[in-house]
Amino acid sequence: MKVLVATVKPFAGAAVSKIKEVLDESGYELKLLEKYEDKQQLLDAVADADALIVRSDKVDSEVIDAAEKLKIVVRAGAGYDNLDLEACKSKNIVAMNTPGQNSNAVAELALGMMVFLARGGFNGKPGTELRNKNLGIHAYGNVGKYVGEIAKGFGMNVFAFDPFVNDADIEKDGIKAVSSAEELYKKCQYVSLHIPSNEKTKASIGKNLLSIMPGGAVLVNTARKEVINEKELLEVFKEREDFSYISDIAPDCSEDIEESFDGRYFFTPKKMGAQTAEANINAGFAAANQIVAFIEKGDETFRVNK
Repeated sequence: MKVLVATVKPFAGAAVSKIKEVLDESGYELKLLEKYEDKQQLLDAVADADALIVRSDKVDSEVIDAAEKLKIVVRAGAGYDNLDLEACKSKNIVAMNTPGQNSNAVAELALGMMVFLARGGFNGKPGTELRNKNLGIHAYGNVGKYVGEIAKGFGMNVFAFDPFVNDADIEKDGIKAVSSAEELYKKCQYVSLHIPSNEKTKASIGKNLLSIMPGGAVLVNTARKEVINEKELLEVFKEREDFSYISDIAPDCSEDIEESFDGRYFFTPKKMGAQTAEANINAGFAAANQIVAFIEKGDETFRVNK
């Protein structure tokens, strides 16, 4: 049984060691493809793989067609929009993610960026505090829960909206559930986005929601840039001098924002949500264990293309 780990952005050495440990224990062979520079290298490497672990690497129909022996692909992380689920399904390949493994890392980054912006990028001038500010969590999954937990430690008033989670499940964590996205944005100075990128959510966060936020509005996006309506984002920037946007992935319109709205934005140099040693190890270790559980026991607990 050959397991290919294909990562343009490699796992940490400790994570690779953990993956190898799991696979060795089951008698599986580990094949590494790291920092590859063109797609053909991936196509060649996946040709004889029985299982595949990736991070943000795209597994499209071309990759699936080249993977003649592939039985399972695991995205080491929560988001899986880099996997072509239909292509996998058409070849009877199970696609999985590893939910929860990166959640704390993403949540800590979201709060860290809030502090950074509130204190003016630590520029020596007076800033503001997070205590007693209202924070809205848009989508209350694994990351949202951690964001709420940390934010309560800052003394923030935390609200959440998620149509797929029962209000009682939100409120047992000490978070106030609201009934609509509009109510969330209208109530909260800070909103932290954790919605997935799909056909329903792409460009769904725009002027209708951002324009109704209270004074000193801050949108925090550690989800996907595609969920933002960038044309309307720029309109809100122009119309509201009190609006700010922070994200761990720069929008396509970042140059326009950087040229005109100094002090009202922050973008990390690259996608940073899962970039901690702990998250790196946790996600890789989970991916390897899920492959073994599927091959040995048929366990499809984290399958995303049912």
